[in-house]
Amino acid sequence: MPLKVSVGLSQKVGLPDYGSLGASCHVEYEADSTLLATDLETFQRQVKHAFVACKQAVQDELHRHQQPPPSVPPTNGNGQPSRNGVPQGNGHDRNYNGSRGGRKATHSQVRALEAIGNRLQLDLNHWLHQKYGLAIPADLSIKEASRAIDELNASTSHDSRGAA
Repeated sequence: MPLKVSVGLSQKVGLPDYGSLGASCHVEYEADSTLLATDLETFQRQVKHAFVACKQAVQDELHRHQQPPPSVPPTNGNGQPSRNGVPQGNGHDRNYNGSRGGRKATHSQVRALEAIGNRLQLDLNHWLHQKYGLAIPADLSIKEASRAIDELNASTSHDSRGAA
């Protein structure tokens, strides 16, 4: 008769401004129930391996979501500080992407990035912050949005080739 074994780990870390971030991993598997009576060492080794796998998964998830503090405060493209982390433009040309150069990403590009991010189950805003230092897809230039779409599509095709 199989034995149901559950192993789990939860961890929470503090963030600046009284924030916190938590991650957990729980694994269930079936083991041979005779291990408890005949081979306790093997049983304990299996549990330890499951625990180590959970611990690594939790550490990876916490690391993935922790963002380094920005080294330069956001600006509006004219060297003026932003308000509440959102760059404040002068409103003369809403399609011009000031300090980033060129026109802003098109609505189609933004929708494509969001769709690809959803399909990949990717935290798109976090990915954009890491790659481009931006909070949302609409802040990209047309060229940056095109590069981002190509890069995400390349990772999608790479994942599907690896799964075959």
